[in-house]
Amino acid sequence: MSAPQHSISSFFHISHRIPALTCVAVALGALSLPAHAQVSQTESQWVPGRLLVQPRAGLPEAEFEKILKQHGGKQVGKIEGINVRVIQLPPQASEKAVEALLKKNKHLKFAERDMLIKPDATANDPYYGSAWHLSKIGVSSAWDVSTGRGATIAILDTGVDSNHPDLAGKMVSGWNCYDNSSNTADVHGHGTAVAGTAAAATNNALGVAAPAADALIMPMRITDTNGYGYWSAAAQCITWAADRGANVANISFGGVSGSSTVQSAAQYLKNKGGLTVVAAGNNSGEELIAANSTMISVSATDSNDVKASWSSYGKYVDIAAPGTNIWTTTRGGSYQKWQGTSFASPVVAGVVGLMKASNPALGAADIEKVLFSTAVDLGTTGWDAYYGNGRVDAAAAVKAVQTAQASDTTAPSVGISNPAAGSTVSGLVAVDVSAIDNVGVSRVELTVNGKSVGSDTTAPFGFSWDSTTVADGSATVTAYAYDAAGNYASKTVSVTVANSAEKTLSADTVAPVATISNPTGGSKVSGTVSVKGAGSDDAGVTLMRLYVNGKLVSSVNGASLSYSWNTRKVATGSHTLKLEATDAAGNVGSQSIQVTR
Repeated sequence: MSAPQHSISSFFHISHRIPALTCVAVALGALSLPAHAQVSQTESQWVPGRLLVQPRAGLPEAEFEKILKQHGGKQVGKIEGINVRVIQLPPQASEKAVEALLKKNKHLKFAERDMLIKPDATANDPYYGSAWHLSKIGVSSAWDVSTGRGATIAILDTGVDSNHPDLAGKMVSGWNCYDNSSNTADVHGHGTAVAGTAAAATNNALGVAAPAADALIMPMRITDTNGYGYWSAAAQCITWAADRGANVANISFGGVSGSSTVQSAAQYLKNKGGLTVVAAGNNSGEELIAANSTMISVSATDSNDVKASWSSYGKYVDIAAPGTNIWTTTRGGSYQKWQGTSFASPVVAGVVGLMKASNPALGAADIEKVLFSTAVDLGTTGWDAYYGNGRVDAAAAVKAVQTAQASDTTAPSVGISNPAAGSTVSGLVAVDVSAIDNVGVSRVELTVNGKSVGSDTTAPFGFSWDSTTVADGSATVTAYAYDAAGNYASKTVSVTVANSAEKTLSADTVAPVATISNPTGGSKVSGTVSVKGAGSDDAGVTLMRLYVNGKLVSSVNGASLSYSWNTRKVATGSHTLKLEATDAAGNVGSQSIQVTR
């Protein structure tokens, strides 16, 4: 098939790869790394030097490039549909430091490292057994109403074995977002097992059964050959699947629930009527991930309707599903038992496929509402952090959705918190919009004097308006909030545009002066040294950065910097300290000194 119109170039092929982790009871081979790039098996891992950044809608490209230039960043890719930019930093930059600084920039919605995601599963004894989980969730009764025919489930994973007898004939074209190709063959085995859990063929006298027996499978590869992928690949594949009619996207990898990039992609699919289902993770304990309405996070239960000991839990969990000893398809044409939230997630994805096929006209928010309201309440009454809204009930969900109707006639409420009505603005203006709805806000659009600035699909809703594009004087700023049913409301404020001061700033070509006051050049240092510096400029210093031997160690907004440097961690000999000061016009001045330990 032809390449997707909005594919990312092959920036997934990075020179410094991350070593593979250990999945629950399954050791996966490590990827090679240069010695300087090695990290421990227990710490969080990300693509070296790479950030994912979403500018506010309306931010001019030239202004975005200025923001990146301050940190030496360069855009190397873009995920269309959700306007997320893939940024590569220079080798000496600290990903954490730059990420923290970009998060404070009012013209960026978010900035995050491109984190590693791991499959949350393990294989058990290879012999044929009963699919206890299907009767537990009432699949046979659900099949009296729907078998999933007409629904398409995208499996974002290690690829899928399209020749497996329980999967062959159910496949539609997918995409490989890791290698940027149409080759979606399973390079690891995890993806084939997940696909079979959601939608293996049923009543064919072969192997296993699955909830969405007659649904189609869209294979999507987001990983390397060891089974590990990144947030950026997951987001890319969600948008690709959304643009090609997928009703459900399943991601059986831990950690994606906390990604702003993946949340934006999940909302993109939701706006098109689909839902994203993800694994809660297998870390046993509580995950400090905030709840969000963009995706469905699934914890795992056992045959006694008790949370599996290894299943993660927290505020982000929406629903639970069977995830222990799940019989499913394996790469190469056979069958095996697996367990993990990797398999609880596709159980729910399969049920969502049944629901969508049962009532295709129903919107994503309505299907989600029925899915949660029909779940079997476990644990504490009502929602709780272990089971979310309860354990999924396929029979109840499908029967309820069959007669459900989209009845949303209530428009969202919308307000503009910044700029304030009657205020005076200039240059780039951060416009903050609040919008809430009884079902959910699908998008917010902003206009100035009737001309579109941009559209934002994820809360908090924010825009960057270049006020220099309109004449000085009164301007009308209007925000429109829409829900999935097409209801909308608007809010308008009037402001005064005055850009004479901004024009003066744009003419500034004089770099600031950066001064290191402590330690002094040529001095001898030991222990913990308090490094102090300041910047001065006629237009004002906006950013200070400190480098030790070429590595960025501190970035602060404003005109002064203080940093505690532990010289015990550096070698005896000469070391270079460099202080940079940046003004509002982007001019950079610096001072470097040599000290000896």
